[in-house]
Amino acid sequence: MPTGILSTGSYLPKYEVTNEEIAERAGVTPEWIERKTQIVQRRYAAPAEATSDLAAYAAQAALDQAGLGAEDIDYLIVSTSTPDSPQPPTANLVQDLIGAPNAACFDINVVCSGFVYGVDIARALVERRPGSRALVVASDVYSRILDFGDHRTSVLLGDGAGAAVIGAVSAPYGLLETHLASRGDAHRLIRVEAGGSRLPTSPDTIAEGGHFFRMDGRGVRDFVMEHVPPAVADLAQRAEVALDRIDHVVPHQPNGVLLTELVARCGLAGATTHRTLERYGNIGSASVPVALDHANRAGLLAPGDLVLLAAFGGGMSIGASLLRWGV
Repeated sequence: MPTGILSTGSYLPKYEVTNEEIAERAGVTPEWIERKTQIVQRRYAAPAEATSDLAAYAAQAALDQAGLGAEDIDYLIVSTSTPDSPQPPTANLVQDLIGAPNAACFDINVVCSGFVYGVDIARALVERRPGSRALVVASDVYSRILDFGDHRTSVLLGDGAGAAVIGAVSAPYGLLETHLASRGDAHRLIRVEAGGSRLPTSPDTIAEGGHFFRMDGRGVRDFVMEHVPPAVADLAQRAEVALDRIDHVVPHQPNGVLLTELVARCGLAGATTHRTLERYGNIGSASVPVALDHANRAGLLAPGDLVLLAAFGGGMSIGASLLRWGV
């Protein structure tokens, strides 16, 4: 049987951070933030909330929608670039929180492309073991690694989590084709430099701001415009689907201005683009599953609709999947 998405879930922290609030910290105006990014607000995790907590809430929402218990999950994959700690894997913490004793657990870090990568890994695992189910969760808490002295990045990012249960679906539904790509030669475009084996945490790395999120915004834009449209075209060609037949685009959402331009550049202006960045900002690898869950729960995805999941992130990485919606 084909493999597809059985259900979705998401969780956004309750604390809303408006442009007025963040503008003062970043040294810009609220009008500048909205004009440059189209973001109006974002959510920050509470002091007691970590990445695993957000992930567990999103995971439970996906399980509830599928009518499954956590004990029914065979694989638990967590995508995050902001783990609770270097060890143990955040996935194992989520396993404990939701009570999924039968799941093999592991993390992946493909930054903002992670959910799409996770879904493809889950498909391979489920198809290798028919009847199994995988839970893919993307969760990030970027508010803990923002440098508010860097107004071009600090205004973009927020916190959140999204999830999907992957399993067997009926034909003709399910995942049709996936395109995954990496360009390590562009790894310096997005980075957190300190805290690993090359630059272990020290008073110097803290004083120099080495643990903050850094991004070359113009370089990222150029990379995305050069590499994402060909990736989407290749995906559609291999799936034997014309671009103008795609009904929905669920993209990673780093910046509204860039996103509008990218969708047009990909030849997808005729599809419905599902956007959450105005309310939530850039929530890392959670951007795609949160937008997918919102569209799903609003009843905007009809059985048989062609849905494109498209993401790009640090590394640099690209992930795109095309699926026919339905179970």
